[in-house]
Amino acid sequence: MRAAWYERNGEARDTLQLGELPTPEPGPGEVRVAVHTSGVNPSDVKSRRARPLAGPRVVPHSDAGGIIDAVGQGVDRARLGERVWIWNGQWQRPMGTAADAIVVPSAMAVRLSDRCDFAAAACVGIPLLTAYEAVRRLGDVAGRDVLVIGAASAVSHYAAQLAVMQGARVIGTVSSEAKAAHARAAGVCETIDYRAGGTAERVRELTGGRGVHGIVDMDFSTTAALVGEGALAPHGTVVCFGSNVAADHAVPFRTLLFSSLSLQFFLIYDLTAQERAHAIRHVSALLDSGRLRHTIGARFSLDDIVAAHEAVESGRVMGNVILDIVAPGG
Repeated sequence: MRAAWYERNGEARDTLQLGELPTPEPGPGEVRVAVHTSGVNPSDVKSRRARPLAGPRVVPHSDAGGIIDAVGQGVDRARLGERVWIWNGQWQRPMGTAADAIVVPSAMAVRLSDRCDFAAAACVGIPLLTAYEAVRRLGDVAGRDVLVIGAASAVSHYAAQLAVMQGARVIGTVSSEAKAAHARAAGVCETIDYRAGGTAERVRELTGGRGVHGIVDMDFSTTAALVGEGALAPHGTVVCFGSNVAADHAVPFRTLLFSSLSLQFFLIYDLTAQERAHAIRHVSALLDSGRLRHTIGARFSLDDIVAAHEAVESGRVMGNVILDIVAPGG
């Protein structure tokens, strides 16, 4: 099978290789998925650049859409030919989805709604599941104000949609008018250009001085300061799934204590079995409903995987970046 891989950390142009690898065969409890699309996420490029390799050779990417073309012992043969999306394809494993095929445990290949194409399927495992889990951890948001950091980004654009569906009034931070328009298309009612400064003050203005009930946070390195500046209402919650700076961050302890604030952190790769099952069930229902807007910001072929990684690293693509392993319509 054709695949892309790297054998050491470094820049995309210096490390990513293309070639032929043996086509994997499913073992007991496993399925093989013929990959049609492979999602390229920030975590994939961070892993390639600096994280310890899961093996001597790593085929990158955890997300995919495809069709089950082989099943192992103990797996219902009725799954053959089933359209699926994949989660955690390359998490703590050397063989990811940037290839013609991947073998995963059967539960990691989830039936794909007939209303969802393979491009959108490559956006579910990390972006959509992360957004769902973040909003879930805020609790009941109906009639409440929610601040979504980076509301035009892949995960946060989904989070804004989900919060709006649950009756929240969503405020989003953005860095351009184009991103503001994209956020508004997700239902965001007010946007704040964080480059201008004064984000917390603007949040208080938009909420009658109260601050927001919850913050969906993609960058704790900056959001920690917003909490100290009064952007979060008493008894509010920050749910965080990332930071643009890997170093430790100081938190405003007195504000957290005397306003009874909560900080929740999670890693989408590391949900409990109960959390994972809950998220997959609800996300599958959302996909079946056809209510979600999926934003494919850029598409590349497997041959152009270097350009795909560089597009993610540039931060200029609005939406998800995917590889078409099989040409659209093929």
